[in-house]
Amino acid sequence: MTQYAVIMLLAGIGIPILAALNAALGTRLGSPAAAATVLFVIAFGTAAVVFVLTGAQGLSKLSTAPKHLFLAGVLIAFYVLSITYIAPHFGIGNAVFFVLLGQLISAAAIDHFGLFGAQATSLGMARMGGIALMALGVWLTQLA
Repeated sequence: MTQYAVIMLLAGIGIPILAALNAALGTRLGSPAAAATVLFVIAFGTAAVVFVLTGAQGLSKLSTAPKHLFLAGVLIAFYVLSITYIAPHFGIGNAVFFVLLGQLISAAAIDHFGLFGAQATSLGMARMGGIALMALGVWLTQLA
């Protein structure tokens, strides 16, 4: 379990870096959409290499996957496009804080209702308190 936590910590560290780098690229190119396209081309290439190196299995089952699962691609495109456009105007910290708040709310709802095949975990007072504290933290960062 520790290795999972470390990998996810590193992924979390990467999100603001991704936001800053792609926002800067979008500003330099004069087009957040162009920067997002470049990011996805590089991401596709990276994922394709990992796919091939790990045995290249799974695509044969693609046609049987429920179509709503492909919404994940739309959601990642929305995230990248929005952070690339908004971060230079709103600040990386502010943008990422609101992304984190949205993630906490969404994750709590997904876990509580066991959506998309997730293990159901009830939304208790501790979790609601944590989300409220995060919301307070986001609000406090806006005061500066």
